[in-house]
Amino acid sequence: MNFDMLVAQVGQVLVKHQSMVVTAESCTGGMIAEALTSIGGSTAWFDRAYITYSYESKKEMLGVAEMTIQKKGAVSQQCVEEMALGALQQSHAKVSVSCSGIAGPSGASSDKPVGTVWLAWAIQGQEDVVSERFLFSGDRKAVREQTTEAALKGVLRLLRE
Repeated sequence: MNFDMLVAQVGQVLVKHQSMVVTAESCTGGMIAEALTSIGGSTAWFDRAYITYSYESKKEMLGVAEMTIQKKGAVSQQCVEEMALGALQQSHAKVSVSCSGIAGPSGASSDKPVGTVWLAWAIQGQEDVVSERFLFSGDRKAVREQTTEAALKGVLRLLRE
């Protein structure tokens, strides 16, 4: 999928707000960061990316609480919100986006089917973290692409409000 137009819009809004973005990714494995750095000039608004696939990396790199993983799981609102806040704390960015989900084909449960993805967005200095649960369809690649698109659109929405 070509995200260039969407990424260009994200970049323009970030520059307008004099902000940089950081990503904290699980199920996308860096696809959001790849999209954000796919066009020239992204060094002006992209700070860094955390690909925290394992529970340990989420805890060690982003400060996700052990209790969150144990009680809520990695694919949860609480986890992605902690990931988004942790990414801000560990970077120079003013805006963060995080995701965790089940891209498939395995790893699903009755309450978290394949395509279940949580995304969160945060702004440095603001207490409220915006988060949303999605249920995407398609194969692993499609779920990851839809997650990336939703992540980018969420950054736009966050900064335009």
